[in-house]
Amino acid sequence: MGGDRRLLGRWGETQTAEWLRARGWRVVAAGWQCRFGEIDLIAVNDKYVAFTEVKLRKNAVFAPARAFVDRGKQERVRTAAQLYLLEHPTELQPRFDVAEVYAPEGMATRKPEINYIEDAF
Repeated sequence: MGGDRRLLGRWGETQTAEWLRARGWRVVAAGWQCRFGEIDLIAVNDKYVAFTEVKLRKNAVFAPARAFVDRGKQERVRTAAQLYLLEHPTELQPRFDVAEVYAPEGMATRKPEINYIEDAF
């Protein structure tokens, strides 16, 4: 089950990366890991470097996907982003976004709904 969930999570990240590219972003890292945790996607445009947490769910009946990005997760992403920026200096403004990916049929979903929240935390 854990492997299936990871595969599904990577699929959601790929869908979000394609969504970002279609809007002019350049994805510079996916699944970037350090000792503090993982950042799902790191993308840049002419103004921002966006550290994006991707949350995939079948639907929002129980709660919106963004609700699963709790304070602890936010802190881990912020800390990992600081390390990333130390290793990859930039003049771009950092931003923390959340992508909610809704895929009722999992990876068989032809067109997942993506709700992209800028400056989520």
